[in-house]
Amino acid sequence: MTDINQLLKKYFGYDSFRPGQETIIHHILQGKDALVLMPTGGGKSVCYQIPALALNGTAIVISPLLSLMKDQVDTLRENGILAYALNSMQGEDENKKIRQLCIEGKVKLLYISPEKLLAEMDWLLRQMTISLFAIDEAHCISQWGHDFRQEYTRLAQIKEKYPNTPIVALTATADKLTREDIISQLALNNPETFISSFDRPNLSLRVVKGLNKKQKLQAIVDFIDRHPRQSGIIYCMSRQKTEDIARELEEYGIHTGVYHAGLSPEEREFAQNRFLNDEIQVMCATVAFGMGIDKSNVRWVIHYNMPKSMESYYQEIGRAGRDGMNSDTLLFYSLGDLIMLSKFANESGQRELNLEKLTRMQQYAEADICRRRVLLSYFGEEMANDCGNCDVCKNPPERFDATILVQKALSAVARTNQEVGMNMLIDILRGSHKAEIAERGYDKIKTFGAGVAVSFKDWQAYMLQMLQIGFIEIAYNDGNTLKITSLGWKVLKGETVAVLAMLKPEDFEKKKRTTKGKRLSSSTRVLSDEEQLFESLRKLRMQFATMEDVPAYAIFTDKALSEMVDTKPTSLISFSNISGVSEVKLRKYGEEFVDLIRKEIGKKREKGDTYLLTLECIRKGMTVEEIAAFRNMQPTTVYSHIAQLIQIDLFNDWQSFVNQSEVERVKYELEKRSGSTELKPIYEGLNGDVEYGKIRLALAIIAKEMA
Repeated sequence: MTDINQLLKKYFGYDSFRPGQETIIHHILQGKDALVLMPTGGGKSVCYQIPALALNGTAIVISPLLSLMKDQVDTLRENGILAYALNSMQGEDENKKIRQLCIEGKVKLLYISPEKLLAEMDWLLRQMTISLFAIDEAHCISQWGHDFRQEYTRLAQIKEKYPNTPIVALTATADKLTREDIISQLALNNPETFISSFDRPNLSLRVVKGLNKKQKLQAIVDFIDRHPRQSGIIYCMSRQKTEDIARELEEYGIHTGVYHAGLSPEEREFAQNRFLNDEIQVMCATVAFGMGIDKSNVRWVIHYNMPKSMESYYQEIGRAGRDGMNSDTLLFYSLGDLIMLSKFANESGQRELNLEKLTRMQQYAEADICRRRVLLSYFGEEMANDCGNCDVCKNPPERFDATILVQKALSAVARTNQEVGMNMLIDILRGSHKAEIAERGYDKIKTFGAGVAVSFKDWQAYMLQMLQIGFIEIAYNDGNTLKITSLGWKVLKGETVAVLAMLKPEDFEKKKRTTKGKRLSSSTRVLSDEEQLFESLRKLRMQFATMEDVPAYAIFTDKALSEMVDTKPTSLISFSNISGVSEVKLRKYGEEFVDLIRKEIGKKREKGDTYLLTLECIRKGMTVEEIAAFRNMQPTTVYSHIAQLIQIDLFNDWQSFVNQSEVERVKYELEKRSGSTELKPIYEGLNGDVEYGKIRLALAIIAKEMA
């Protein structure tokens, strides 16, 4: 096994693990089973990828989607890790070659579908040395999971045939019932369950209520205009709606793709690849889209319709900001969605469970306290303070005595014998002369027109509050008619007051409406120097991505580019300190990215790059003397370079240049001289047995150990 921190730096370019990762990795390295719950973007993959690198043999990763496998394999290969996927999308010759590499022990991670795993278990796997099994999207194994998949239920065979090989099951969302089911179905052996914080503080949370179709479109266009050149996803309840919105956004000049189960596999793959490669800015999709992508630079997610559960909502907003950068989420909430989702829940095989999940989703959408607290509370996590990054925190509701307004609505419900739905009730309150109202005699009741001063949209918002507070309820089994609750009767009779939140205009309502063909293109805005540098780095990244046929974020994430803009590294040494710059990426891309930064800020090449040239020579197996001759410098200078490389964590295999005994002798002399690192006294104290260059190396090694 190798030091896991060295592996993290070498292959992933990170100096430290995220919270929870290191503990999970050590647990797996001890050969123990584990269930890992970690939010989308929280770093689940590293929890099994590092053990895969540290252990002998091949890690088998069971993944439900081919596109997810491809993403993971592309990213790992970019970091110099031998990873492959075995699946039906590849030709048999390619799969045959991969099988042979696995048998020869040359593959560190093999990604495979549950179906393919079961097919290969009795032949290929028996000829391999397997380090561990990782089961991604493990909620699929559970009958309670939200992506039930039949093949996952047969994966208990793994523990039967490999009782001593650790299994780690990973998922982003699973309640207690689902967690217990996963452990049972996989027959995990006394597993430890690791639950990371579900908090994603980089995601802003916002809910907008009661908009009609035109208002929603206007809000979406305005939202996208505030996110120039940034990728986002719009989730819709129906296939038709994804196509309608995509068509309308294209009319505004917003490049948009469509993804839903009604498209052919080829059409879905084409749309997904365009989105992954930043060829389109927006993807309009049903919930079928997302689980199979690892796109780290999705900057926003919009829910055109309310999701059916908090699990679905959490997983879908989790597709934004996977790189840790600030990202925005927007949820449109309407009565129509609530009625439709209630119908689906009532007709489902798990009626009570799904209705309860929908109720909790409704409570979140209607919340007038910190939304993040409501969200985390659902997953059993508490926050000590409000988040400050949701619409409720940023714009706390003001309340007013709405007793008279509520009594008008309740009176109208009572006078219609509780036989009308929400829209008709509002029409009655506003004094509408629609034929249906006159036919039923509702224009004759006392409260007809009693709420004419309140707009239809505002009445909808107030009625949603009344529904949430519990003054009224909807009889979904009786034509979605409104019924007065016991609390509502108390308000109507004047036995208690009703307090509602004041309505505030949304941002898009305050500004002039955008019209088709008249949007101000984001490309016409003058960019600051920082923004210009970011755009230049993005273009260079895209050139490499196109050349290597991988998504742009597989080269460097937006977060890495932002750090480059902030720190402006002008040497390869300083570039190596950027989070996410692995050794392989430093060699492949470092020089061109650093040259671009130098050019943009008008700075010349730095001396520090000479260390990296020495490192290249070391990797080619050259000795100190050979490097000195090749680079026309003194051997002591080469030793100085190696010492510097050790100090900045770019080189750790120092045993071929100085042995442990020599390091210990230098350490002894150092202690005798109270930590003085002056070379000559140490050299003389060692009677000249250890040359100056090796003393430099030993001091660098000792300093690093002490640090």
